[in-house]
Amino acid sequence: MKFGTKVIHAGIEPDPSTGAIMTPIFQTSTYVQAAPGDHKGYEYARTQNPTRSVLEKNLASLENGTDAICFGSGLAAMDSILKLLNPGDEVIATDDLYGGSYRMMTKVFAKYGIKFQFADLTNSDKFRSLITLKTRMIWVETPTNPMLNIIDIKRVCDNVKGQNIMVCVDNTFASPYLQNPLDLGADLVVHSATKYLGGHSDVIHGAIITKNAEIAAQLRFLQNAVGAIPGPQDCFLILRGIKTLHIRVERACQNAEKIADFLQRHPKVSKVYYPGFKNHPAHEVAKKQMKMFGGMVSFDLTANSEDSARKVLSGTHLFSLAESLGGVESLIGHPASMTHGSIPKEERLKVGLTDSLIRLSVGIEDVDDLIQDLDQALAKV
Repeated sequence: MKFGTKVIHAGIEPDPSTGAIMTPIFQTSTYVQAAPGDHKGYEYARTQNPTRSVLEKNLASLENGTDAICFGSGLAAMDSILKLLNPGDEVIATDDLYGGSYRMMTKVFAKYGIKFQFADLTNSDKFRSLITLKTRMIWVETPTNPMLNIIDIKRVCDNVKGQNIMVCVDNTFASPYLQNPLDLGADLVVHSATKYLGGHSDVIHGAIITKNAEIAAQLRFLQNAVGAIPGPQDCFLILRGIKTLHIRVERACQNAEKIADFLQRHPKVSKVYYPGFKNHPAHEVAKKQMKMFGGMVSFDLTANSEDSARKVLSGTHLFSLAESLGGVESLIGHPASMTHGSIPKEERLKVGLTDSLIRLSVGIEDVDDLIQDLDQALAKV
């Protein structure tokens, strides 16, 4: 089954009781049993919910995995992954990553005796030198947030093969339509399903997908024991959004390519970060492991100041100034003060995240209107 068919049909059947083509929202907290332990596969809604079960089957298929486990947010999903670790374990994470991920690692889990090292995972020699006998996980984001660096997933996996080290890939920026890390050797894929999977800026959700039955069982236990689950309405909205995932992402990618080209030629823009450019340092890697180059674009201004960035950020009309990404509408954001504000400035600057950096989540509007909007906003600098 090809991807465009999977999004609509994989794991989804008409409701057997009514024939409803859309999976119903099973808004219930518990299920009646004929006798203790004699039930229809569902006991309590924290543990199982039919709407969630259908979504999990669909997500597993999209990432070519065997199990998907859903959570109330992307960070709730990440929290459960890090709970697979024990005090004394070490994690190597990409040094350019979402601020919420950095915050969880350094402010929540570090105090429980888990050591986190942040490194340039595009440099395999540097990355290998950090591996110790205590290393238990490699945390990969690719494309990275917000610098849009590309990490070779297969190379990372090959470097730790046979060493009892899990490789977890945050695939939020790419979506399953563009990239499937499990096929490249990763053990876990995590999504903030709030973004491209949902696609309509109306739900918070997270998911983990794996092919490893043992890891899946541990995560399923944590899902139930900790209880950071999504409600059935949220699962329904993600299922609905997924049906158009391939169409939305393809259009966003096409728009982003044209916008990146426009920005690269603009005199008030000093640098554009976009893996679709042939001069991007990892363009060939992106070309190899992604179907297209994504709908995200970041750029720096020639007038390298936060004040100039703020004029652009507040000057757009179609690009809405807001956190998040991956929706049908285009968003503009200031990582230094918004999505990455929890990362110390000196750490941000190490990866090139300046105070003037602007991040775009390109939507599916008419691209000529989006370019005109950016042009008039840049004219205010």
